[in-house]
Amino acid sequence: MSTRAIGWAWVAAQFAALAVLLLLPWRTPSLVSIVLGAVVAMAGVLLGLATSRALGSAFTPTPVPIRGAGLRMTGVYARVRHPMYGAVLLIVLGLLIAAGSPWGWAWGVALVVFFVLKSRWEDSLLHTAHGSEWEAWANRTGALVPRRMPPRTKPGA
Repeated sequence: MSTRAIGWAWVAAQFAALAVLLLLPWRTPSLVSIVLGAVVAMAGVLLGLATSRALGSAFTPTPVPIRGAGLRMTGVYARVRHPMYGAVLLIVLGLLIAAGSPWGWAWGVALVVFFVLKSRWEDSLLHTAHGSEWEAWANRTGALVPRRMPPRTKPGA
């Protein structure tokens, strides 16, 4: 299977996983949970918009990088390597805070695992395309969540 086909398979799996989340039972939300959930989901929407803007013409629905697009390491990408996945997870978290059932929360955990795996696959493509430039960037940025502290250096390095 080609890299592009695998990329589209990731997209299809993501939409299917999100559809399953929406089909799970939901609890009756309280006003507080709706407000808190909406705030978190809106943060996800804003992060998604910032990510889309940062990528510009290099934005693609698949995790396969566009050839010649260069590695984005500024703006939101200076803090995290896969902010769009983080944006989706924030929106999901907002929905779960608002009205998530135990099944929804369990599926939310599964979605985190999904995006960790998807980000690792995309990182392998970015590493192949950008080599040491990607390695330096990956060493100072988190995949889905910004790093709090600079990474440790190897003894003697």
